[in-house]
Amino acid sequence: MPKILSTHTLHPRASAMLTGAGELAVASGLDADTLATEARNADIIIVRAPLPSVLFEGATKLRAAIRHGAGLDMIPMEAATAAGVLVANVPAVNARSVAEHVMFAALALSRRFRMVDRDLRTKGWLAGREHANSNSELAGKTIGIVGLGAVGQAVGHIAAHGFDLNVVATTRSMRPAPDKVGFLSIDALVEQSDIIILCCPLTPETRGLISRERIGRMKPDALLINVSRGPVIDDDALIEALKKGRIGGAALDVFSTQPLPPGHPYFSFDNVIVTPHMAGITEQSMMRMGVGAAGEALLVLANRLPVNLRNPEVVEHYRRRFPADA
Repeated sequence: MPKILSTHTLHPRASAMLTGAGELAVASGLDADTLATEARNADIIIVRAPLPSVLFEGATKLRAAIRHGAGLDMIPMEAATAAGVLVANVPAVNARSVAEHVMFAALALSRRFRMVDRDLRTKGWLAGREHANSNSELAGKTIGIVGLGAVGQAVGHIAAHGFDLNVVATTRSMRPAPDKVGFLSIDALVEQSDIIILCCPLTPETRGLISRERIGRMKPDALLINVSRGPVIDDDALIEALKKGRIGGAALDVFSTQPLPPGHPYFSFDNVIVTPHMAGITEQSMMRMGVGAAGEALLVLANRLPVNLRNPEVVEHYRRRFPADA
């Protein structure tokens, strides 16, 4: 039977879909050597952890690397394409989960939840309640969204229709804006927004996008929420701004180094919410991502191309490796 290697355990519904189609195995470790070794006899790999480029050199049976989710930065695209391996993903299915996390983070920062909770538990009722005097409502503020893909659009819809926020956005395409969303340049957005949401992909253009200079343009009480990728932010510049009280706070779900090392400066700020890359993870989204990845795997095993093929230039090479009529 074909071998399907998943870097992580799949949702039961996804595992059930693959029953009978192939032998499903879960990687015993996520380090480069283990993944490369265990992928050698795999026909499909389902990806929730970074793959080493060397994996594609030794996996001679590998047909496809299928991302359990949307972001493709975990898959070395050039190496996969050079090896004649299809790359697919499951876009948009966790957008609602991420968008709800964004609003949770915006509310928690605006209501100073970490400080209230800490002082209520350690100093008593009145000490916790005192923070309420500095709390702020979301309604009427401006939320700036960097990246208007599925996540950005979901954030914009909830923000405008659920919380009466003014929504502005910047995106590469600057296509016609969804209802109640206005377009701005990135510099105008960081200057005018009370809450800045990063939900863009990591590309050479977005790496370091939130630079020292752009952080300096932000309002002194601005909130920065990152659900994209860690390297979009200049960490040193953000840490310096937080130390100086230059911005209002931050909620960070992704980091340049993951897991975030114990003792990292981000853990030391009362006005920073740190979460372990979980914005898109709920029971519902895990089911949707798993089922989507399993569906793409079944297509490939049936010698068909995946619906969400992300390297179409590989098809000719792939068909030489696996002829359609074989």
